[in-house]
Amino acid sequence: MSETKPFSLPLGADGTIGIVGAGVMGQTLGRRLLSAGVVRPDQLWATAKSRATCEKVAQELGIAAETSYDHFVPKAKVLLLCVKPAQTPAVIRHLRAAGMAPDALLVSIAAGVTTAKLEMWAGADNPCVRAMPNTPCIVGEGATVVCGGVHATAEHVESARAIFRAVGHCEIVDEAYFNAITALSGSGPAYIYLIIEALSDAGVRVGLPRDLAQRLVAQTMLGAARMVQETGRHPASLRDDVTTPAGCTIGGLLMLEDGKIRSVLARAVEEATSIVSELGKVSETVSSA
Repeated sequence: MSETKPFSLPLGADGTIGIVGAGVMGQTLGRRLLSAGVVRPDQLWATAKSRATCEKVAQELGIAAETSYDHFVPKAKVLLLCVKPAQTPAVIRHLRAAGMAPDALLVSIAAGVTTAKLEMWAGADNPCVRAMPNTPCIVGEGATVVCGGVHATAEHVESARAIFRAVGHCEIVDEAYFNAITALSGSGPAYIYLIIEALSDAGVRVGLPRDLAQRLVAQTMLGAARMVQETGRHPASLRDDVTTPAGCTIGGLLMLEDGKIRSVLARAVEEATSIVSELGKVSETVSSA
């Protein structure tokens, strides 16, 4: 459920916000920032490697989008780095060479890349904020966490939070949690999609048309999640409401427990967390090459 509290960015009279890497997430952030009124089209610009992508972004969002973006950099107050971990060091070096302002806020969504590394690559006192959004941001229901580096003030972190509140829920957390959060909520939609697919297949197995089964499963998943959010009750307590004595639900739950669903999901998050920690090492190796 997206947040609706008012928010703004300290761009000043002629400051801008730049999206470096206008892929799916970059375009989503730009679109939502504009629709929420956080920025005007003349305050936002984007860049991508592909000319075709830039043309698409410029047409759909009504903003400047170019493959060559050096002339935009000096006036940028906020730079959203929506690039892959291995690309991050080179992108920051390019921004420095293009005249990035020493007080420009760098906000990175690169998985596994720490604020310490962002600051090292920036080579100045630029405030850096690390963020981890997930793909439901596309429909305004994202789950994002942010944290600030050494040079980031509370105001800088709140500015970053304001950006991600435009695409859903955003929390400020300690950076020590980031790898685990990346594996849990960052990768989490993929786990949920797999569960939706499996339950839809089960519906087909017992005689339902696939489109009906998928609609019912998706709405059931959405409704159950909203129950957890809005009631504040423990999932086990909510589960008990559905589980009547000698009923069909307890039979299904026992089958799931026989299949070790709890431990399988836990192991998935554990494995993903381990891989995330390696992503940061890859970017560090690339930067020193």
